[in-house]
Amino acid sequence: MNEHSKIENMGGCSEIPVLKERGQREVFCGLTGIIWLHRKIQDAFFLVVGSRTCAHLLQSAAGVMIFAEPRFGTAILEEKDLAGMADAHEELDREVANLLERRPDIKQLFLVGSCPSEVIKLDLSNAAERLSKIYFPKVKVLNFSGSGIETTFTQGEDACLASLVPTLKETDEENLILVGSLPDIVEDQLVELIKELGIKEVAVLPGRDRETMPSIGKKSKFILVQPFLTDTTEALEKRGASRINAPFPFGEEGTTLWLRSIKENYGISDDKFEIVTSAPRKRAQLGLKKLRTSLQGKTIFFFPDSQLEIPLARFLSRECGMKLIEVGSPYINRSLVDKDLELIEDMPVISEGQDVDLQLDRCRENNPDITVCGLGLANPLEAEGLTTKWAIELVFTPIHGYEQAQDLAELFVRPLKRKEALLI
Repeated sequence: MNEHSKIENMGGCSEIPVLKERGQREVFCGLTGIIWLHRKIQDAFFLVVGSRTCAHLLQSAAGVMIFAEPRFGTAILEEKDLAGMADAHEELDREVANLLERRPDIKQLFLVGSCPSEVIKLDLSNAAERLSKIYFPKVKVLNFSGSGIETTFTQGEDACLASLVPTLKETDEENLILVGSLPDIVEDQLVELIKELGIKEVAVLPGRDRETMPSIGKKSKFILVQPFLTDTTEALEKRGASRINAPFPFGEEGTTLWLRSIKENYGISDDKFEIVTSAPRKRAQLGLKKLRTSLQGKTIFFFPDSQLEIPLARFLSRECGMKLIEVGSPYINRSLVDKDLELIEDMPVISEGQDVDLQLDRCRENNPDITVCGLGLANPLEAEGLTTKWAIELVFTPIHGYEQAQDLAELFVRPLKRKEALLI
Protein backbone atom coordinates (compact mmCIF):
# COMPACT_ATOMS: atom_id res chain seq x y z
CA MET A 1 0.00 0.00 0.00
CA ASN A 2 1.43 3.41 -0.89
CA GLU A 3 1.61 6.33 1.52
CA HIS A 4 -1.53 7.87 0.05
CA SER A 5 -3.57 4.68 0.52
CA LYS A 6 -5.92 4.27 3.44
CA ILE A 7 -8.80 2.11 4.54
CA GLU A 8 -12.19 3.73 5.06
CA ASN A 9 -15.14 1.92 6.61
CA MET A 10 -18.28 2.63 4.60
CA GLY A 11 -20.69 1.48 7.30
CA GLY A 12 -24.15 0.25 6.36
CA CYS A 13 -25.38 -3.30 6.80
CA SER A 14 -22.41 -4.81 4.96
CA GLU A 15 -19.67 -2.85 6.76
CA ILE A 16 -17.41 -3.16 3.72
CA PRO A 17 -14.02 -1.44 4.08
CA VAL A 18 -12.77 0.59 1.15
CA LEU A 19 -9.12 0.67 0.14
CA LYS A 20 -8.42 4.19 -1.14
CA GLU A 21 -5.50 4.54 -3.53
CA ARG A 22 -4.02 7.51 -5.35
CA GLY A 23 -1.34 6.75 -7.88
CA GLN A 24 -0.76 6.09 -11.57
CA ARG A 25 -4.05 5.49 -13.43
CA GLU A 26 -4.94 3.59 -16.58
CA VAL A 27 -8.27 4.97 -17.88
CA PHE A 28 -9.69 6.77 -20.91
CA CYS A 29 -10.71 10.43 -20.61
CA GLY A 30 -14.26 11.82 -20.59
CA LEU A 31 -14.18 12.54 -24.32
CA THR A 32 -14.94 8.84 -24.85
CA GLY A 33 -18.54 9.41 -23.74
CA ILE A 34 -19.13 11.39 -26.94
CA ILE A 35 -18.99 8.10 -28.84
CA TRP A 36 -22.35 6.94 -27.47
CA LEU A 37 -23.85 10.36 -26.73
CA HIS A 38 -23.61 11.57 -30.33
CA ARG A 39 -25.64 8.54 -31.41
CA LYS A 40 -28.17 9.05 -28.61
CA ILE A 41 -28.92 12.77 -28.99
CA GLN A 42 -29.67 12.86 -32.67
CA ASP A 43 -29.86 16.61 -33.28
CA ALA A 44 -26.72 17.43 -31.26
CA PHE A 45 -23.15 18.09 -32.31
CA PHE A 46 -20.17 17.69 -29.98
CA LEU A 47 -17.35 20.08 -30.81
CA VAL A 48 -14.22 19.19 -28.85
CA VAL A 49 -11.82 22.05 -28.31
CA GLY A 50 -8.58 20.14 -28.08
CA SER A 51 -5.49 18.72 -29.72
CA ARG A 52 -4.91 16.35 -32.61
CA THR A 53 -4.60 13.58 -30.03
CA CYS A 54 -8.20 14.28 -28.98
CA ALA A 55 -9.31 14.07 -32.61
CA HIS A 56 -7.46 10.80 -33.17
CA LEU A 57 -8.98 9.28 -30.00
CA LEU A 58 -12.53 10.10 -31.08
CA GLN A 59 -12.07 8.96 -34.65
CA SER A 60 -10.48 5.63 -33.72
CA ALA A 61 -12.83 4.92 -30.81
CA ALA A 62 -15.93 5.70 -32.87
CA GLY A 63 -14.74 3.60 -35.81
CA VAL A 64 -15.92 6.19 -38.34
CA MET A 65 -14.05 8.35 -40.80
CA ILE A 66 -14.46 12.08 -40.42
CA PHE A 67 -15.65 12.48 -44.03
CA ALA A 68 -18.72 10.45 -43.02
CA GLU A 69 -19.76 13.61 -41.13
CA PRO A 70 -20.58 12.13 -37.72
CA ARG A 71 -22.13 14.43 -35.10
CA PHE A 72 -18.81 15.22 -33.47
CA GLY A 73 -15.61 16.97 -34.45
CA THR A 74 -12.54 18.70 -33.04
CA ALA A 75 -11.55 22.35 -33.18
CA ILE A 76 -7.79 21.83 -33.15
CA LEU A 77 -5.73 23.97 -30.80
CA GLU A 78 -2.54 24.73 -32.72
CA GLU A 79 0.80 25.73 -31.20
CA LYS A 80 0.03 29.42 -31.62
CA ASP A 81 -3.18 28.94 -29.58
CA LEU A 82 -1.33 27.12 -26.83
CA ALA A 83 1.37 29.80 -26.82
CA GLY A 84 -1.21 32.59 -26.53
CA MET A 85 -0.26 34.08 -29.91
CA ALA A 86 -3.80 33.87 -31.29
CA ASP A 87 -7.24 34.73 -29.95
CA ALA A 88 -8.69 31.25 -29.36
CA HIS A 89 -12.19 32.66 -28.76
CA GLU A 90 -12.17 34.47 -32.10
CA GLU A 91 -11.07 31.32 -33.90
CA LEU A 92 -13.69 29.25 -32.05
CA ASP A 93 -16.44 31.68 -33.08
CA ARG A 94 -15.35 31.34 -36.70
CA GLU A 95 -15.31 27.53 -36.56
CA VAL A 96 -18.77 27.42 -34.95
CA ALA A 97 -20.17 29.77 -37.62
CA ASN A 98 -18.76 27.57 -40.39
CA LEU A 99 -20.07 24.41 -38.72
CA LEU A 100 -23.62 25.70 -38.24
CA GLU A 101 -23.75 27.04 -41.78
CA ARG A 102 -22.66 23.67 -43.17
CA ARG A 103 -24.84 21.58 -40.82
CA PRO A 104 -28.27 23.26 -40.47
CA ASP A 105 -29.63 20.08 -38.82
CA ILE A 106 -27.77 20.89 -35.58
CA LYS A 107 -30.16 22.02 -32.83
CA GLN A 108 -27.87 21.52 -29.82
CA LEU A 109 -24.17 22.31 -29.85
CA PHE A 110 -21.92 21.12 -27.05
CA LEU A 111 -18.53 22.79 -26.66
CA VAL A 112 -16.44 20.12 -24.99
CA GLY A 113 -13.36 21.02 -22.99
CA SER A 114 -10.23 18.86 -23.06
CA CYS A 115 -6.91 18.65 -21.26
CA PRO A 116 -5.25 21.23 -23.60
CA SER A 117 -8.14 23.72 -23.38
CA GLU A 118 -8.15 23.47 -19.60
CA VAL A 119 -4.38 23.88 -19.38
CA ILE A 120 -4.55 27.20 -21.25
CA LYS A 121 -7.63 28.24 -19.22
CA LEU A 122 -9.91 28.62 -22.23
CA ASP A 123 -13.28 29.66 -20.79
CA LEU A 124 -15.78 27.59 -22.77
CA SER A 125 -18.58 28.48 -20.37
CA ASN A 126 -18.44 32.13 -21.43
CA ALA A 127 -17.99 31.05 -25.04
CA ALA A 128 -21.17 28.93 -24.87
CA GLU A 129 -23.08 31.82 -23.30
CA ARG A 130 -21.83 34.23 -25.95
CA LEU A 131 -22.66 31.89 -28.83
CA SER A 132 -26.09 31.09 -27.39
CA LYS A 133 -27.03 34.75 -27.65
CA ILE A 134 -26.09 34.67 -31.33
CA TYR A 135 -27.74 31.41 -32.39
CA PHE A 136 -30.66 30.94 -29.96
CA PRO A 137 -33.46 29.85 -30.43
CA LYS A 138 -32.42 27.84 -33.49
CA VAL A 139 -29.40 26.34 -31.74
CA LYS A 140 -28.85 25.81 -28.03
CA VAL A 141 -25.13 26.05 -27.15
CA LEU A 142 -23.90 24.28 -24.01
CA ASN A 143 -20.53 23.26 -22.65
CA PHE A 144 -18.98 20.59 -20.46
CA SER A 145 -15.53 19.20 -19.76
CA GLY A 146 -14.27 15.90 -21.11
CA SER A 147 -10.79 16.42 -19.73
CA GLY A 148 -9.05 13.35 -18.38
CA ILE A 149 -6.86 15.25 -15.92
CA GLU A 150 -8.99 14.29 -12.91
CA THR A 151 -11.81 12.18 -14.36
CA THR A 152 -12.56 8.80 -15.85
CA PHE A 153 -14.31 8.23 -19.16
CA THR A 154 -17.91 7.73 -18.02
CA GLN A 155 -17.83 11.09 -16.26
CA GLY A 156 -18.04 12.67 -19.69
CA GLU A 157 -21.69 11.59 -19.86
CA ASP A 158 -22.26 12.84 -16.31
CA ALA A 159 -20.86 16.26 -17.21
CA CYS A 160 -22.92 16.39 -20.41
CA LEU A 161 -26.23 15.53 -18.71
CA ALA A 162 -25.50 17.91 -15.84
CA SER A 163 -25.05 20.72 -18.39
CA LEU A 164 -28.48 19.94 -19.83
CA VAL A 165 -30.38 20.05 -16.52
CA PRO A 166 -30.48 23.87 -16.07
CA THR A 167 -31.96 24.19 -19.59
CA LEU A 168 -34.86 21.75 -19.02
CA LYS A 169 -38.33 23.24 -19.08
CA GLU A 170 -40.16 23.76 -15.80
CA THR A 171 -43.31 21.75 -15.04
CA ASP A 172 -45.84 21.60 -12.22
CA GLU A 173 -46.98 18.14 -13.26
CA GLU A 174 -45.86 14.84 -11.75
CA ASN A 175 -43.51 12.83 -13.92
CA LEU A 176 -40.85 10.14 -13.70
CA ILE A 177 -37.48 10.63 -15.40
CA LEU A 178 -35.09 7.80 -16.22
CA VAL A 179 -31.60 9.28 -16.06
CA GLY A 180 -28.73 7.91 -18.10
CA SER A 181 -27.98 7.07 -21.71
CA LEU A 182 -29.15 3.65 -22.93
CA PRO A 183 -29.44 2.02 -26.35
CA ASP A 184 -32.84 2.92 -27.80
CA ILE A 185 -34.17 -0.64 -27.67
CA VAL A 186 -33.25 -1.07 -24.00
CA GLU A 187 -34.70 2.33 -23.14
CA ASP A 188 -37.96 1.40 -24.89
CA GLN A 189 -38.17 -1.88 -22.96
CA LEU A 190 -37.76 -0.22 -19.56
CA VAL A 191 -40.14 2.65 -20.38
CA GLU A 192 -42.76 0.16 -21.59
CA LEU A 193 -42.53 -1.88 -18.37
CA ILE A 194 -42.96 1.25 -16.27
CA LYS A 195 -45.97 2.37 -18.30
CA GLU A 196 -47.52 -1.08 -17.91
CA LEU A 197 -47.26 -0.58 -14.16
CA GLY A 198 -49.60 2.38 -14.61
CA ILE A 199 -47.16 5.32 -14.68
CA LYS A 200 -47.96 7.27 -17.83
CA GLU A 201 -45.74 10.36 -17.56
CA VAL A 202 -42.31 8.82 -18.18
CA ALA A 203 -39.43 10.70 -19.78
CA VAL A 204 -35.74 10.04 -20.30
CA LEU A 205 -32.64 12.20 -19.81
CA PRO A 206 -31.08 12.54 -22.32
CA GLY A 207 -33.96 12.73 -24.76
CA ARG A 208 -33.31 11.61 -28.31
CA ASP A 209 -33.51 15.20 -29.53
CA ARG A 210 -34.16 18.69 -28.21
CA GLU A 211 -37.93 18.30 -28.35
CA THR A 212 -38.00 15.10 -26.27
CA MET A 213 -35.89 16.40 -23.39
CA PRO A 214 -37.87 15.99 -20.15
CA SER A 215 -39.50 18.77 -18.18
CA ILE A 216 -38.69 19.00 -14.49
CA GLY A 217 -40.18 20.45 -11.35
CA LYS A 218 -40.72 19.90 -7.64
CA LYS A 219 -43.19 17.09 -8.35
CA SER A 220 -40.70 15.25 -10.58
CA LYS A 221 -39.11 11.99 -9.50
CA PHE A 222 -36.08 10.42 -11.15
CA ILE A 223 -34.28 7.10 -11.04
CA LEU A 224 -30.78 6.41 -12.35
CA VAL A 225 -29.94 3.72 -14.87
CA GLN A 226 -26.18 4.39 -14.65
CA PRO A 227 -24.14 4.57 -11.41
CA PHE A 228 -21.73 7.30 -12.52
CA LEU A 229 -24.14 10.27 -12.61
CA THR A 230 -23.15 12.15 -9.45
CA ASP A 231 -23.14 15.69 -10.90
CA THR A 232 -26.38 15.05 -12.80
CA THR A 233 -28.06 13.84 -9.63
CA GLU A 234 -27.03 16.98 -7.77
CA ALA A 235 -28.25 19.19 -10.62
CA LEU A 236 -31.64 17.46 -10.75
CA GLU A 237 -32.09 17.70 -6.99
CA LYS A 238 -31.19 21.39 -7.18
CA ARG A 239 -34.11 21.77 -9.61
CA GLY A 240 -36.42 20.24 -6.98
CA ALA A 241 -36.69 16.65 -8.26
CA SER A 242 -36.46 13.74 -5.82
CA ARG A 243 -34.45 10.57 -6.49
CA ILE A 244 -35.78 7.04 -6.14
CA ASN A 245 -32.91 5.02 -4.69
CA ALA A 246 -32.54 1.49 -6.04
CA PRO A 247 -30.04 -1.14 -7.15
CA PHE A 248 -29.12 -0.75 -10.80
CA PRO A 249 -31.02 -2.79 -13.41
CA PHE A 250 -28.38 -5.40 -14.24
CA GLY A 251 -29.66 -8.95 -14.39
CA GLU A 252 -33.00 -10.37 -13.30
CA GLU A 253 -32.62 -9.50 -9.62
CA GLY A 254 -31.28 -6.00 -10.23
CA THR A 255 -33.99 -5.13 -12.74
CA THR A 256 -36.72 -6.48 -10.46
CA LEU A 257 -35.46 -4.51 -7.45
CA TRP A 258 -35.10 -1.40 -9.62
CA LEU A 259 -38.70 -1.70 -10.83
CA ARG A 260 -39.91 -2.58 -7.33
CA SER A 261 -38.43 0.65 -5.98
CA ILE A 262 -40.52 2.54 -8.54
CA LYS A 263 -43.57 0.43 -7.71
CA GLU A 264 -43.27 1.13 -3.97
CA ASN A 265 -42.71 4.83 -4.52
CA TYR A 266 -45.90 5.07 -6.58
CA GLY A 267 -48.01 2.75 -4.39
CA ILE A 268 -48.60 0.14 -7.10
CA SER A 269 -50.07 -3.15 -5.91
CA ASP A 270 -48.10 -6.40 -5.65
CA ASP A 271 -50.58 -8.12 -7.96
CA LYS A 272 -50.07 -5.51 -10.70
CA PHE A 273 -46.30 -5.74 -10.31
CA GLU A 274 -46.40 -9.53 -10.62
CA ILE A 275 -48.56 -9.41 -13.76
CA VAL A 276 -46.23 -6.94 -15.48
CA THR A 277 -42.89 -8.49 -14.51
CA SER A 278 -43.62 -12.21 -14.35
CA ALA A 279 -42.98 -13.12 -18.01
CA PRO A 280 -39.77 -11.11 -18.56
CA ARG A 281 -38.43 -12.26 -15.18
CA LYS A 282 -38.89 -15.89 -16.15
CA ARG A 283 -37.15 -15.30 -19.49
CA ALA A 284 -34.22 -13.68 -17.71
CA GLN A 285 -34.03 -16.46 -15.12
CA LEU A 286 -34.07 -19.12 -17.83
CA GLY A 287 -31.34 -17.36 -19.80
CA LEU A 288 -29.11 -16.99 -16.73
CA LYS A 289 -29.65 -20.61 -15.73
CA LYS A 290 -28.08 -21.75 -19.01
CA LEU A 291 -24.88 -19.82 -18.27
CA ARG A 292 -24.60 -20.01 -14.48
CA THR A 293 -22.80 -23.37 -14.57
CA SER A 294 -20.03 -21.80 -16.67
CA LEU A 295 -19.49 -18.99 -14.14
CA GLN A 296 -20.30 -20.71 -10.84
CA GLY A 297 -17.31 -20.58 -8.49
CA LYS A 298 -15.08 -18.67 -10.92
CA THR A 299 -13.04 -15.83 -9.44
CA ILE A 300 -13.07 -12.28 -10.81
CA PHE A 301 -10.94 -9.17 -10.28
CA PHE A 302 -12.13 -5.68 -11.33
CA PHE A 303 -9.65 -2.93 -12.11
CA PRO A 304 -11.19 0.55 -11.69
CA ASP A 305 -12.44 1.82 -15.03
CA SER A 306 -16.10 2.68 -15.69
CA GLN A 307 -17.82 3.02 -12.27
CA LEU A 308 -20.09 0.12 -13.31
CA GLU A 309 -17.98 -2.22 -11.20
CA ILE A 310 -20.04 -2.39 -7.98
CA PRO A 311 -23.44 -3.11 -9.61
CA LEU A 312 -21.78 -5.64 -11.94
CA ALA A 313 -20.09 -7.30 -8.95
CA ARG A 314 -23.48 -7.64 -7.29
CA PHE A 315 -24.90 -9.24 -10.44
CA LEU A 316 -22.01 -11.65 -10.96
CA SER A 317 -21.78 -12.78 -7.35
CA ARG A 318 -25.50 -13.16 -6.60
CA GLU A 319 -26.95 -14.17 -9.96
CA CYS A 320 -24.01 -16.01 -11.53
CA GLY A 321 -22.29 -17.47 -8.46
CA MET A 322 -18.88 -15.87 -9.11
CA LYS A 323 -16.39 -15.20 -6.31
CA LEU A 324 -15.22 -11.61 -5.98
CA ILE A 325 -11.55 -11.06 -5.24
CA GLU A 326 -11.34 -7.28 -5.65
CA VAL A 327 -13.78 -4.72 -7.02
CA GLY A 328 -12.02 -1.51 -7.99
CA SER A 329 -13.87 1.63 -9.02
CA PRO A 330 -12.41 5.02 -9.99
CA TYR A 331 -14.85 6.82 -7.68
CA ILE A 332 -17.43 5.48 -5.24
CA ASN A 333 -20.46 7.62 -4.46
CA ARG A 334 -21.92 5.74 -1.51
CA SER A 335 -25.34 7.35 -1.90
CA LEU A 336 -25.72 6.05 -5.47
CA VAL A 337 -24.47 2.47 -5.06
CA ASP A 338 -25.45 1.70 -1.45
CA LYS A 339 -28.34 -0.56 -2.46
CA ASP A 340 -26.00 -2.71 -4.56
CA LEU A 341 -23.33 -2.74 -1.84
CA GLU A 342 -25.83 -3.97 0.72
CA LEU A 343 -26.53 -7.03 -1.42
CA ILE A 344 -22.88 -8.06 -1.78
CA GLU A 345 -21.60 -10.58 0.74
CA ASP A 346 -18.13 -11.89 1.62
CA MET A 347 -16.18 -9.38 -0.47
CA PRO A 348 -12.49 -9.31 0.38
CA VAL A 349 -11.54 -5.90 -1.09
CA ILE A 350 -13.28 -2.85 -2.52
CA SER A 351 -10.85 -0.25 -3.81
CA GLU A 352 -11.46 3.35 -4.86
CA GLY A 353 -9.05 5.20 -7.11
CA GLN A 354 -6.03 3.53 -8.60
CA ASP A 355 -2.39 2.78 -8.05
CA VAL A 356 -1.97 0.52 -11.03
CA ASP A 357 1.31 -1.12 -9.96
CA LEU A 358 -0.08 -2.15 -6.59
CA GLN A 359 -3.29 -3.43 -8.14
CA LEU A 360 -1.33 -5.40 -10.72
CA ASP A 361 0.62 -7.03 -7.90
CA ARG A 362 -2.60 -8.00 -6.09
CA CYS A 363 -4.14 -9.31 -9.31
CA ARG A 364 -1.12 -11.48 -10.13
CA GLU A 365 -1.00 -12.79 -6.59
CA ASN A 366 -4.66 -13.87 -6.67
CA ASN A 367 -4.55 -15.21 -10.27
CA PRO A 368 -8.29 -14.71 -10.96
CA ASP A 369 -10.22 -16.67 -13.59
CA ILE A 370 -11.36 -13.36 -15.17
CA THR A 371 -9.78 -9.91 -14.92
CA VAL A 372 -11.92 -6.93 -15.95
CA CYS A 373 -9.66 -4.08 -17.05
CA GLY A 374 -9.00 -1.39 -19.61
CA LEU A 375 -7.54 -1.96 -23.06
CA GLY A 376 -4.09 -0.80 -21.99
CA LEU A 377 -3.79 -3.56 -19.39
CA ALA A 378 -5.60 -6.38 -21.21
CA ASN A 379 -2.93 -7.44 -23.70
CA PRO A 380 -0.03 -7.46 -21.21
CA LEU A 381 -2.11 -9.48 -18.73
CA GLU A 382 -3.17 -11.91 -21.45
CA ALA A 383 0.52 -12.37 -22.29
CA GLU A 384 1.08 -13.30 -18.64
CA GLY A 385 -1.59 -15.98 -18.88
CA LEU A 386 -4.53 -14.14 -17.29
CA THR A 387 -7.97 -14.14 -18.93
CA THR A 388 -9.30 -10.62 -19.42
CA LYS A 389 -12.54 -8.84 -20.25
CA TRP A 390 -12.42 -5.31 -21.67
CA ALA A 391 -14.21 -2.98 -19.27
CA ILE A 392 -15.18 -0.55 -22.03
CA GLU A 393 -17.14 -3.33 -23.78
CA LEU A 394 -19.53 -3.30 -20.82
CA VAL A 395 -20.32 0.35 -21.55
CA PHE A 396 -20.87 -0.01 -25.29
CA THR A 397 -22.94 -3.23 -25.09
CA PRO A 398 -26.68 -3.30 -24.17
CA ILE A 399 -26.64 -4.91 -20.69
CA HIS A 400 -29.55 -3.35 -18.76
CA GLY A 401 -32.91 -4.94 -18.11
CA TYR A 402 -34.50 -8.39 -18.26
CA GLU A 403 -34.01 -9.06 -21.96
CA GLN A 404 -30.26 -8.34 -21.76
CA ALA A 405 -29.56 -10.39 -18.60
CA GLN A 406 -28.38 -13.43 -20.56
CA ASP A 407 -26.30 -11.23 -22.86
CA LEU A 408 -24.61 -9.65 -19.84
CA ALA A 409 -23.66 -13.04 -18.39
CA GLU A 410 -22.51 -14.18 -21.83
CA LEU A 411 -19.97 -11.34 -21.92
CA PHE A 412 -18.15 -13.04 -19.04
CA VAL A 413 -18.58 -16.56 -20.36
CA ARG A 414 -16.90 -15.75 -23.69
CA PRO A 415 -13.37 -15.11 -22.38
CA LEU A 416 -13.50 -18.39 -20.47
CA LYS A 417 -14.59 -20.27 -23.61
CA ARG A 418 -11.89 -18.50 -25.61
CA LYS A 419 -9.25 -19.65 -23.14
CA GLU A 420 -10.57 -23.24 -23.24
CA ALA A 421 -10.45 -23.21 -27.05
CA LEU A 422 -6.84 -21.96 -27.05
CA LEU A 423 -5.80 -24.74 -24.67
CA ILE A 424 -7.13 -27.49 -26.92
